[in-house]
Amino acid sequence: MPPVHKLGDLQLAIMRVLWRRGEASVAEVHQSLHKERGLASTTIATMLVKMEHKGVVTHRLDGRRYIYRPTASESQVRRTMVGEITDRLFHGNPAALVSHLLEEHEVDQEQLEEFRALIADHETEKKR
Repeated sequence: MPPVHKLGDLQLAIMRVLWRRGEASVAEVHQSLHKERGLASTTIATMLVKMEHKGVVTHRLDGRRYIYRPTASESQVRRTMVGEITDRLFHGNPAALVSHLLEEHEVDQEQLEEFRALIADHETEKKR
């Protein structure tokens, strides 16, 4: 069974910084998020420790600084989180999720064509 990555909003924001940078210190993550979040660096440090216990980040020492890097990819986290939403809100029915997205969000013609292409690609892959 693949690992389960349940992340809150702040954890996801931290992961996005790490995915973008590859690795970062607490100060670097704090600097990246300070404008939008206004959090103390101690909050970021605490969250990174919690995330390490969850197994989504790891650290190495660089002098006296901890340098964090993600151990879970963005696609792994997305898969888990979308899977959980699909299970909890749509009773495990991906068609209900897609239907909801189409009904509740403005989707232009270009995006509809993109959906059609994705479905066609998926059907081709299933036939192989």
